[in-house]
This record gives sequence, structure tokens and C-alpha cells, in this order.
Amino acid sequence: MFDEAKAQRAVEFIRCLKHTKGRWRGQAFDLLPWQETIIRDVFGTVKEDGFRQYNTAYVEIPKKNGKSELAAGVELYMTCGDNEWGAEVYGCASDRQQASIVFDVAVDMVEQCPALKKRIKPVMSVKRLVYKPTNSFYQVLSAEAYTKHGLNVHAVIFDELHSQPNRELFDVMTKGSGDARTQPLFFLITTAGTDRHSVCFEQHQKAEDILCGRKADPTFYPVIYGAEDDADWTSEEVWYRANPSLGHTIDIGKVRNACLSARDNPAEENIFRQLRLNQWVKQSTRWMQMEKWDACAFPVDEGEFLGRECYGGLDLSSSIDITAFVLVFPPRDDTERYVFLPYFWIPEENMARRVRRDHVPYDVWEKQGFLETTEGDVIHYGFIESFIEDLGKRFHIKEIAFDRWGAVQMVQNLEGLGFTVVPFGQGFKDMSPPTKRLMELVLERNVAHGGHPVLRWMMDNIFVRTDPAGNIKPDKEKSTEKIDGAVAAVMALDRAVRNGGSTGSVYDERGILSF
Repeated sequence: MFDEAKAQRAVEFIRCLKHTKGRWRGQAFDLLPWQETIIRDVFGTVKEDGFRQYNTAYVEIPKKNGKSELAAGVELYMTCGDNEWGAEVYGCASDRQQASIVFDVAVDMVEQCPALKKRIKPVMSVKRLVYKPTNSFYQVLSAEAYTKHGLNVHAVIFDELHSQPNRELFDVMTKGSGDARTQPLFFLITTAGTDRHSVCFEQHQKAEDILCGRKADPTFYPVIYGAEDDADWTSEEVWYRANPSLGHTIDIGKVRNACLSARDNPAEENIFRQLRLNQWVKQSTRWMQMEKWDACAFPVDEGEFLGRECYGGLDLSSSIDITAFVLVFPPRDDTERYVFLPYFWIPEENMARRVRRDHVPYDVWEKQGFLETTEGDVIHYGFIESFIEDLGKRFHIKEIAFDRWGAVQMVQNLEGLGFTVVPFGQGFKDMSPPTKRLMELVLERNVAHGGHPVLRWMMDNIFVRTDPAGNIKPDKEKSTEKIDGAVAAVMALDRAVRNGGSTGSVYDERGILSF
């Protein structure tokens, strides 16, 4: 059954709200056709007793189509307009900061609506909006699921369900928590993710099964906007099908630019397909285009760089594994490239065993002078410290970036030798900008690495991991072979770009992308 009056009431409530971002701020929230269809269907479809038929709505759609505004509108309606006394409405996400995104939009909407502003009391310290006429509230929750039992839920809005680290919070908030309410609503809104073992993909599959007629659940409302797995991801026709707000909240020019960038970079292709086309893609992608890397094998003569300023990256790995140290010389003018000088060490006694086990020619590289060995069956850090000290006499090493893990003693020793040593995080925040910059320089043929075979092998081994915002980092877990030299090169490049580039740091202007 469809109750037009109930559908229209929800639509009119949301239309009284105003947009909060960019050029749209202050304008009335005129629902786009796809948004109005969802609101009408969810709030107008009722059972014979007049209560809502749907208690779960799953809305999967690419980024920037207006998810946050729609979710905020639903949250405010469920708090203030659903005629439920003492309604408890909760906003959930992977963490409190993510959940606060929709909350902050709702707060701004209240500020711009005089009728709501005089009836709602914000309690910002705990991220709560209290609707005084019915003693109802909207509350942001953090992800500690074990504290959430016993809630009397009227509505839950899950933002970016795909980023939930596990199913605990989802289960606590949706399994039985709304039993005391006559028409609870679980509003799940998300972009496609990468983990096909997640609770989000479970809901995605259920939605697909219902849409395709393989399953029936009259209480579950499915909406999926996205491109088919085999669709041409470079086609503008496909973009428009997947993005119902394209041309309204999304600038087609920006999508075109993102596509052009993704054509040259496999890592960006997956990000584009996930965030722009709502496709469930693998999280890790083999990253470096080796034909592009090989095109940068310009000759490198150490003797030409004596006394030159450079920056180092040190990746110790484990004491029985490869240790990598890479120097990066920034260009002094537009005619020069970023020059990479890599150095590698492996324990002498376990090299033969590793050659047989890993089928990697460490012994050949050692004979060719591309790899050093240290005495014993573990890395001799003292030997490496002396080697770096000698390098410091030949080159002007301004900084050495290092992975904090397992490097405390060597760092102290290098500082004692007079080097400036800088800790370097291995998360998305620190690794994403220089990793992306390395790819840009390779594509521009603005790198010279001399064709070093060990560094080439490690570059070919790199897989990258992406986060929901499109940041990337080398993934040592997915990269089954060694990538220590590539990680050291990325760290050294970061310091070189920040401090030694002829035009300053690209990050000063661009920074990490976030959505």
C-alpha cells in the first residue's frame, strides 16, 4: 500500500531544510529525482495497519552525489517529524569522526531553519540534538559496540557502511534494538567498498538479490547506483548511469580529469571505479607500470654527485632480511631529474638458503655489486652505520627518513655520527603524497635510477592499499615479495620534494586528498 500523504509529509519536511556546503549553502533542499523517489518509497509505503513497510533501506551510490545531505535530512525527520515520542535516533560510522560528518550537516541545517532552531537544543560536547516537543534526540555514536546494548532505537543511520572494521556495531544496532518501536528504520548509506567479506558486502548482495528477483524481503528497500563490473569505465554514458547527481552536485569536468589521470595509473583506476562508479574492486593493486619505470633507466654515475645535497630513506625490515638505504638527489634546475642511488644489505650466511627458497638471484646481484652482504646470519647494523657514515663523507646527506619500527638503536647511532634523522610514519597520511608523487615523476620520465636491478625488482613487487578517501600506501602484506627499497625510496623522495626541489613542495599546495 502507498500512503501519498505520508510520503508528501516527509518530502515537504526535507524541502524546508537548506543546503550547507559550497555554492549550494543557504538554498532550499529541493530533492533531486533519485532522492525524492527514495524518500517517497521509504516513508510512503505502508502495511495494512498504516505503519511503514520498510524497516531497512540500503542506498549504495558513488561519492559526491549528496549522500550526507540526504542522510542528515532523514535523521532530522526521524527525530522531529515522525510523531514518535522519545525517539532515539543514532548516527553511526566506522569512527566518531566519520559519524560526525552527517551530524555537522544536520546541525547546520537546524541553524538555517528557524522553526527547528527554537525547538532543538544542541549538546555539542556529546554530539546530540534534543528535540524538546517530543523529548526525542539524535546522537552520534562511536564504534565501541560493546557499550551499545540496551538502546531503544527508533532509527539508525549508518554512513559509509563499507568502512566498518567488523560487524559488531552493525549487529548491536540492528538486531533487536528497535523491537520496542512500532516502525523503526535502519537507513544504510554507503559507497562501494573493497572487502567482499564485510557486513556491507553482505547487505550489498542482499540488495542485488532483491533487485534481480532472486530473493524477496518486503521490509528491505534496496537502491544501488553503479556501473556493471564489465562496463567501460571510461565511458561518459556509464558515468551518468552510475551518478544520478552528475551535472547537479558533480561537475562533469572533474570526473573527466579524474578519468584521464586514472588511465595512466592502475592504482587510480581502482579508486576511480570504486568512488566514481561504485564498483566493488580489490583493495590492493599491483602499482608500478614497469615499462614506464624502465624508461627512466638513465645512466647514473656516483662520481658526478660528490658533494651534492641529497636525502636518505632507511628501511631496516627485520634483522634476518634485506635492509635498504636509498639516496635521492633533487634536481637543481629544470634540466635535471630526481636521481636515485640505492644500497642493499643481506646477511651473508642465509643468502644461499634464500636464493634456493625465494628463487631470487641475491648471489648474482652480490657479485655484480648491486647488493652487499654482512657477516653472520643476521644483519650487522654496525657495518651499515659505517657504510652510511662513509656515504656522508662523499655526499651532503641533509636528512635521513626512517621507519620508526625497529630502528631505535641505529637512529641513535646515526645521530651520534652527526646525521639529521627524521621519523617517517608508514600510514596513509605520510606515505600517500610521496607515493603518488613518485608515480607522477616516473610517468614524466623525471627520474633517473640507472636500471638498478634490485630496486627494479622491488618496484615491480609493490602492491598498494587505498583508503576510502583515495589515499594510497605500499602494502607490505599484499606485496608477497620484498619492497623495502621501494619504501626507502618513497621516504627519501618525500624529504627531497619537501626540502630540496627547485620549486618547493607539491604538498604545500595540494596535500592529501580527502572527501
